[in-house]
Amino acid sequence: MTADDPQQTPGMTADDTKRSPAASRGPSADRPCLTGEQIRALDRAHVVHSWSTQSQISPSVVSGGEGRYFWGPEGRRILDFASLVVNANLGHQHPRVTEAIASQARRLCVTAPAMTDEARARLAALLAEITPGDLTMSFFTNGGADATENAIKLARWYTGRQKIVARYRSYHGATAGAASVTGDPRRWAAEPGVPGVVRMFDPYPYRCPAGHDHPQVYAPGGRETTTGRSTTVSKSAATAFDDDTVALLPARDPGACPVCSGGPHLEEILQYEGPHTVAAVILETVTGTNGVLVPPDGYLASIREVCDRYGILLILDEVMSGFGRTGRWFACEHWDVVPDIMTVAKGITSGYLPLGAVIVSERLADWLQDHEFAGGLTSTGNPLCCAAGIATIEAMREEKVVENAAAMGEVLAAELPRLAAEHPCVGEARGLGLLWALELVKDRTTREPLVPFNAKGEAAGPMRRLFEAALARGLYLMTHFNLVLVAPPLTITRAELDEGLTILDEVLAVGDEALACRARNGRAPFA
Repeated sequence: MTADDPQQTPGMTADDTKRSPAASRGPSADRPCLTGEQIRALDRAHVVHSWSTQSQISPSVVSGGEGRYFWGPEGRRILDFASLVVNANLGHQHPRVTEAIASQARRLCVTAPAMTDEARARLAALLAEITPGDLTMSFFTNGGADATENAIKLARWYTGRQKIVARYRSYHGATAGAASVTGDPRRWAAEPGVPGVVRMFDPYPYRCPAGHDHPQVYAPGGRETTTGRSTTVSKSAATAFDDDTVALLPARDPGACPVCSGGPHLEEILQYEGPHTVAAVILETVTGTNGVLVPPDGYLASIREVCDRYGILLILDEVMSGFGRTGRWFACEHWDVVPDIMTVAKGITSGYLPLGAVIVSERLADWLQDHEFAGGLTSTGNPLCCAAGIATIEAMREEKVVENAAAMGEVLAAELPRLAAEHPCVGEARGLGLLWALELVKDRTTREPLVPFNAKGEAAGPMRRLFEAALARGLYLMTHFNLVLVAPPLTITRAELDEGLTILDEVLAVGDEALACRARNGRAPFA
């Protein structure tokens, strides 16, 4: 599953032991008028779903939600362990945000791009407050993809250069320009795409693109990762683990690897491309669905230094990692690196309404005073969306949501490595705050992925069946390639986190059994 492609699943069924609060109430105006089957029939006939072959999908019907749970027409509650598509940071139906939307709708629903209003002005000012460094002005978009589009255009206008350096394991959106700087296979259907894009490799110590065997350190049970980045478990699948044994942790020092160091790899690319031709480097601060790749310490600073030396702008895509997801307001704050341009979306409204932003530094803001911003959108800064953004930020501040994300992230940093150590189907656990991934493998020694890269159809069957096993137990997960992402709402409680981890433990046990069965008779995992 991808950041913009919810896992297609069979419809939810009733479960009397896990029914939503709404399920026990009689008919009311806020409940759907159609049955689940009627909704599915209309959907099949008239709705085109993203990233899907339409005849091969069966979307779940969702009719309500509250807190960290959502449910279908039958009322069965599902614990959301993915924040839907890593956007529902405040969970479902947060009253502060829903009331702000309703209140704004009664007052003013729409303005023209050339106008301004209280919601747009207030949200822009709030973004200047919470973003790091001298990021100060915002252009509002409809989402992350068109934020990418406008960031790229602005970088080209400002520098007078054309090339953009992007990474292979990246996703920046599905529109033409955003797809062109995206590195993963979702760009293939959009090619040849926008010209001038150059790619670099990603810092991925578990599968180092430069072929380095990165040094590792030892820690009891993986529990010393509470302020760390990831945990690698390279013991054999037959090894038993307990709290007193060791797990292998990737060293935070990238050592001599030019790719995982960042700057040296970028500098070599610039040598071949000509730094005078490069307008910007665009990176997801923490790679999202393509691996939850947390950069080694020093990586972003090294990239920043090279960009500064050659007059190249640094664009950080915080669409997924921003707004508290990693335990800071923005992921780049973990390394004290400030970009020239930051793109945001998703968590800016907790996904309640579509909104994104291109946030620029003072020097670009100054430049824009005397140069045209040659772009626009009909719904830029829509008052309803901006009201949702204001309420989201205010709720996050007052309820200390970022602090909760950091605290619950410490729990994941202890518990996910423990699960990884106990389950032979897990090769590595890595993440930061409430954005984690479990990389599933057929064999820990060879690190062969559980499913092939970009697997489709039956080749992706093991991951689909794992997802379905979790859903059947009341847990909604996000899967992509051979990865299970763990990214619950930032408001999650310890009890809810433990509930999800218990189910995840059960699902991974199913995976272990399937691997053992495969080893005995060649059957596919989760068959």
